[in-house]
Amino acid sequence: MNVLCAGAEQCLVRALQGVFLEFTGARIETSFGSVGALRDAFLADAPCDVLIVTAPLVARLQAAGRLLPGSEGALGRVRTGLAMHGEGPRPKVSTEEDLKATLLAASAVYCADIYRSTAGIHFASVLHELGIDDQVLPRLRSLPDGTEAMRKLAAEGRDGALGCAQITQIRYTPGIALLGALPPRFELATVYCAAVSAKARQPEQARRFVDLIAGARTRVMRGQVGFEAVPEATSAQGAGDAAGRRSAVLK
Repeated sequence: MNVLCAGAEQCLVRALQGVFLEFTGARIETSFGSVGALRDAFLADAPCDVLIVTAPLVARLQAAGRLLPGSEGALGRVRTGLAMHGEGPRPKVSTEEDLKATLLAASAVYCADIYRSTAGIHFASVLHELGIDDQVLPRLRSLPDGTEAMRKLAAEGRDGALGCAQITQIRYTPGIALLGALPPRFELATVYCAAVSAKARQPEQARRFVDLIAGARTRVMRGQVGFEAVPEATSAQGAGDAAGRRSAVLK
């Protein structure tokens, strides 16, 4: 079974691959990437039984007949935060003034693709709103997705370097520490959904996987890695509307 998955959920999917194989006998083949890259691959008919991306994109693909209506499951809401390498003194990021000063002082800033990734696009807009994009962009290290960006932050170990990614990606990466979520004015809280492809080769197994990753059995696991609860009545469209009010979501 083929799963296309945004980087924010990579830790969950990897953790559940063995469980799903044991329960169903179905082996999961995964492809991870930015939301934009996954959207393009999916629309180009890359093999896919389950697509895990932002709720607004799930809703649009369902409306277009590319994902099965009613097959979606909300994994939860993920906020975007700042990270640093190592265990040194932690700079403050809780207010607009703190965030601005901390970013200006950073030796490098690692983030997801600022053109194709939900979190990367949003972070670029934050830099612009703070009026520091010209100063920070020369020190920006933009990687294909947040997971790769956080791994690079950890591996290179630059003194004074920071990273911006979704909190699930930060918590899942050894060697870096979460400084905190972006301040309320700049908050990006993205709801992620899994849904079954209309061209799924194994639709029943795909539905079972959506039930597993988005269901009650994995609620505690999702919370531990940074997913926050979404009201059960929230549909993919409703979740998308809520996320869209807060962020520059890919169209």
